[in-house]
Amino acid sequence: MTFRYSKIIMCLCLAAFAFLVAFGNITDYGSNYAFVQHVLSMDTTFPGNALMYRSITNPSLWTAGYWLIIIGEGLTCILFLIASWRLWQARHLSGAAFNGAKRFVVVAATMGFLVWYFGFMVIGGEWFAMWQSQTWNGQEAAFKFYMTILAVLIFVNQPDGDLA
Repeated sequence: MTFRYSKIIMCLCLAAFAFLVAFGNITDYGSNYAFVQHVLSMDTTFPGNALMYRSITNPSLWTAGYWLIIIGEGLTCILFLIASWRLWQARHLSGAAFNGAKRFVVVAATMGFLVWYFGFMVIGGEWFAMWQSQTWNGQEAAFKFYMTILAVLIFVNQPDGDLA
């Protein structure tokens, strides 16, 4: 049971993390909106870089992008809560049943990976050249987030046998 409880707790921790990030983005809207604004407008990238044609300077699109991030974070939270609940419900069942309950962990981790890897590394980091900014670069933080999610996913997906 130790491993099963550990897997449930780790999923709950990821749900709490995603909740706090989404909650922080909503309650400190201006600070984090400024982050999205600067990344999308590419105003702190290397001067004269040839990628500036990708910049977005429309505030409506900044807002849409920001809410897309917040929705992704919120969905990650909800999916990890569902995953935790499914694991909790299956905790006393057979190994096969517990392994089957892990489906939502995969879905939740995929959502989190989409937010922090695809959103921050691929879109923000590469398309909008966030890596060039000394001030508005969230790649290091995003790396920590999606690597933690992947580590939990790997651990949770280790096969569970029947209980003794």
